[in-house]
Amino acid sequence: MSLSETVSEIDRLSEEQRECIELCTQAAEVCEWCADECLGSEDMEECARLCRDVADIASLHARFMARDSQFSSQLAEACADACEACADECEQHDADHCQACAEILPECAESCRNMA
Repeated sequence: MSLSETVSEIDRLSEEQRECIELCTQAAEVCEWCADECLGSEDMEECARLCRDVADIASLHARFMARDSQFSSQLAEACADACEACADECEQHDADHCQACAEILPECAESCRNMA
């Protein structure tokens, strides 16, 4: 079952929440890829750190939304901040993995801000 199919089974979620869960999951995946590619390069240390932060917080936020946690809105704000900081860093690099992050993260940040 795909993520979209799984999320659609949670009938108490709004369409906006479903979209945010999917964007957070995509952000976590692309940031894991980017961080892995940046490891070992001294010039890319900050990028790797920020990507790891986003991967962790975005996946946690998706899980909090799915279980209707009372702390989801606070986490949404932190996730949006992390996504924006990471997107700013990734935009500075030409690598495909960085550009993929720079593309998805602003969308995730906006969705998370709407959840906050």
